[in-house]
Amino acid sequence: MARVISDECIACGACADTCPVGAIALGDKGIYVVNENECVDCGACEDGCPVGAIKEK
Repeated sequence: MARVISDECIACGACADTCPVGAIALGDKGIYVVNENECVDCGACEDGCPVGAIKEK
């Protein structure tokens, strides 16, 4: 199941940098979003987020 980035995101880009498949990009609301179709559910982004803004969907 894909991860979800909450509004707690500080848009630092750490999650995008750690994603091995490039499934994370800056979204319209100024926070990062996970492309559910590309996410392989590895958890790297969740581990790399310094504010804990990423959780399992």
